[in-house]
Amino acid sequence: MANDPMATTIQSEVSEGSLNSTQLDQYRERGYVVLTGALDGTTLARLRKVTDEIVQSAHGVSKHTDTLDLESTHTPERPRVRRIKRPHVAHPFYDQLARDPRITEAIVPLIGPDIRMRPAGKINMKAGGYGSPVEWHQDWAFYPHTNQDVLAVGILLDDMDANNGPIMFIPGSHKGPIYDHHSDGAFCGAIDVSASKLDVSQAVEVHATAGSLTIHHARLVHGSALNRSNRSRRILLYEFAAADAWPLAGVEPMRDIEEFNGRIVCGEPTLQPRMEDVPVRMPLPIAKHQGSIYENQRSLSTRYFEEFRTPN
Repeated sequence: MANDPMATTIQSEVSEGSLNSTQLDQYRERGYVVLTGALDGTTLARLRKVTDEIVQSAHGVSKHTDTLDLESTHTPERPRVRRIKRPHVAHPFYDQLARDPRITEAIVPLIGPDIRMRPAGKINMKAGGYGSPVEWHQDWAFYPHTNQDVLAVGILLDDMDANNGPIMFIPGSHKGPIYDHHSDGAFCGAIDVSASKLDVSQAVEVHATAGSLTIHHARLVHGSALNRSNRSRRILLYEFAAADAWPLAGVEPMRDIEEFNGRIVCGEPTLQPRMEDVPVRMPLPIAKHQGSIYENQRSLSTRYFEEFRTPN
């Protein structure tokens, strides 16, 4: 089922600088906050340049790689990249940016002074005219932890508005249930809106300028529609957790504790997980289509967002 999510409101509660008390309250109550003007022009230009260089490497590539996730309409001659996977591994600049005080100082008040970057960040490309939608989901469904001090930070490489597939949040949904992200007996990384009776009518579109940050709780329900404009809508997404929030799926491999602790972006690691009574539904059996969230969501039986169709 392809629906056009028109029942949305526009995000306007944004302001410049670090988190203030109002923004802290918004994060706690609504599950997200937006910081405008977080990156300076030089850093933003560098981010775009590095990203463009990696996208250029898709020329001549015929299938997904460890770094590149490709649109279904991609060809080696006409490359279309929908995601750069694990950017902190793809280029040192992304790893450096994850540790930048402009980012870490914004999230310390939310999840504490000791913070670990998760290994599965990404850049969702959303190219003009065909950028793929992302079905409604909760990040927590992919990686439940021992406590819920887990969030994602998005860095906008482009202006984001109503026409180029903005990210949409359902305010307060981080306080609600963990929805079923399974289809036909396997994990699919998406919520069947009809079957789950998920109310998306209160979804909020985030409109912000390039260089802004979005911060959202791992349990917050969110998604984004097809990019219908002729402009790109690229977002670099980092996932962060308190150092004492340990992934319930384990450290892979467990013996690689040096790599695990090497992703501490500020503060100190710990061998003592903090346990909370949090709702958990494990992402098992594994998705039938392995890879990025786009591949996982292919098996969703009833889709909400319209997908790109190649003209006849």
